[in-house]
Amino acid sequence: MFRFAQHDRIRSLEPPRVLNIEDLRRAAQRRLPRVVFDYIDGGAEDEWTLRENSLAFEAVTFRPRCAVATPACDLRTTVLGTSLPMPLILAPVGSCRLMYPRGEEAAARAAGAAGIIYTLSTLSGCRLEDVAAASKAPVWYQLYLVGGCDCALAAIERARKAGFSALVVTIDTAVAGMRERDIRNGAKELLSGKLGAMLPFVNQLLTKPRWLAAFLADGGLMKFENVVIPGKGPMLYADVTAALEQSVVTWDDLTWIRQAWNGPVVIKGIHTGDDARRAVDAGANALVVSNHGGRQLDDVAPTLRVLPEVVASVGDRIEVLLDGGIRRGSDIVKALCLGARAVMAGRAYAYGVGAAGTAGVARAIDILRTDLIRTLKLLGCASVEKLGQSFVDIPQEWLRK
Repeated sequence: MFRFAQHDRIRSLEPPRVLNIEDLRRAAQRRLPRVVFDYIDGGAEDEWTLRENSLAFEAVTFRPRCAVATPACDLRTTVLGTSLPMPLILAPVGSCRLMYPRGEEAAARAAGAAGIIYTLSTLSGCRLEDVAAASKAPVWYQLYLVGGCDCALAAIERARKAGFSALVVTIDTAVAGMRERDIRNGAKELLSGKLGAMLPFVNQLLTKPRWLAAFLADGGLMKFENVVIPGKGPMLYADVTAALEQSVVTWDDLTWIRQAWNGPVVIKGIHTGDDARRAVDAGANALVVSNHGGRQLDDVAPTLRVLPEVVASVGDRIEVLLDGGIRRGSDIVKALCLGARAVMAGRAYAYGVGAAGTAGVARAIDILRTDLIRTLKLLGCASVEKLGQSFVDIPQEWLRK
């Protein structure tokens, strides 16, 4: 019976039902309770930055080379010395185990099958060792300092032993952003375990019985298996907001982090050229232009708009990645034309996790790969390595800083 259900779920991801990432988004919305879907889908405050991250791609237009034969396109690139089959990395997304049983392992398995990097969030419901084992490709570990330095050092050592190849330090989370959807959906009350507080919000779980059955079979509310508090064990889900507020990463912290981790360090959360130069000075090996998908400070510029400033500020001294708003392969092409080495995508594959686990993530990757090939052929460009600003028109105000 389960095999038939799984087969039906995979078939439901095929054309014409699922043609793009927005179709995957709708599939996730149908399967997930509102509180879980909105956790994936929502942003901070008025969600202006969330919307603009995607809309910014519309301001960049293509300049194709026509009458050019491109029978095949080379999507290969290198990031931190690692050869990748396409310029896409799965960004860290916390709490994937709420979306699908063993959600982080499901995403890593799909990334590994595609040969691309999966980045595991500190705030994962699966043990980092299990996630590394699920992937056949390189895996990165994203670091928050929740639980204090001792917890972070223990996780860094575990990640090293498990074979993670890079450490991604997120620097834009001094406190959790004001995510109004989570408050309206009663996320705090549902996590409290207090029946009286939960009752006004619990119906949204009961209306998704298949999700609920899978959630309970997977052990119910997860703990953060990679944040192990001495004497207490894995951090409880309900404790994370307070823990984030006590775990601000500063530039000074990068000194001891680099001493503890002898591999490449990626700084994620760069908004300005000034911070990009600080990342270089701090010894980072790569940086990610990111505003946390619009989930932290609202009304910051979309990442694509600030990418030219960041690239100009660091030149070729450090590899620059872009995160935020990626929904189509053409978005990846535009980011590469503006100077990114590769992109990180979070929501695009998280919708796939919520829709169908490994199969959903695999479909998201396939959609972006197919889009990318088609866009390159229509541009008359045979390789992602040949992309540059000559293939796009960019608003002049983006280039003034």
